Amino acid sequence: MGNVMMPDLIQTQDFAILDWIQQYVRNAPLDWIVPKLTLLGNAGMIWIVLTLICLGVRKWRKCGITMAVSLLVGLFIGNLLLKLLVARDRPCWISPPEVMLIAVPRDYSFPSCHTLSGFAASLSLLHHQRMAGIAAVLLATGIALTRLYLYVHFPSDVLAGAILGISIALLVCTLTDRYLWERLNRKFPELLHA
Repeated sequence: MGNVMMPDLIQTQDFAILDWIQQYVRNAPLDWIVPKLTLLGNAGMIWIVLTLICLGVRKWRKCGITMAVSLLVGLFIGNLLLKLLVARDRPCWISPPEVMLIAVPRDYSFPSCHTLSGFAASLSLLHHQRMAGIAAVLLATGIALTRLYLYVHFPSDVLAGAILGISIALLVCTLTDRYLWERLNRKFPELLHA
C-alpha cells in the first residue's frame, strides 16, 4: 500500500513500543475507554465543535479564528499533503494485533492527524484562554496516546503529528497577533468586541 519506507531503526523501535503497550498496558477497562476517547478526535470533530463554540462567543472569537486557521492549515499539511506524499502503511496493516478495538483505518499512517489537529487546536486555545487551553492540551494528549494503544499509528507518527500541530499553532498565533487583530479591529470593530 505505502510507497515510502521509514528507516529500519525507526520502524523497529516503533514496533517495540507498540508491542510493549499491547503486552503490558492493554486491559479490559482501557479496552472499553480508549475507543470512546479516540472517537472524539475522528475527523477532528471535538476540535471543530470547540472552534465553532469559540466563534459564537464574541469575547472568544479571536480564539475561534485562530483555532479555525490552525485546523485548516493542519488539514492541508497533514491529510492532503504529508499522508499522500509519505504513504506510510499503518502498523495494523503490517502486523495486525489479535483483536482490533476499532475499524481498521483506510488512510495512511504518517503523520497522526488525530494528534496534529488536537495539538494545533488546543495550543491555539491555550494561547487565548489559559484554563480551557490546559484542559484541551490534556485531552489532545490523551487522544494522541489512544492511537498507539489501538495499534493504528506508530509512535513516530504521533510524535510528528504533535510537533506539526504545535508548530502550526505557534505560527498561526504569532501571525494573527502580529498582522490580523489590529486590521480587524479597524475595519470591523464589532466583530471582536462587545
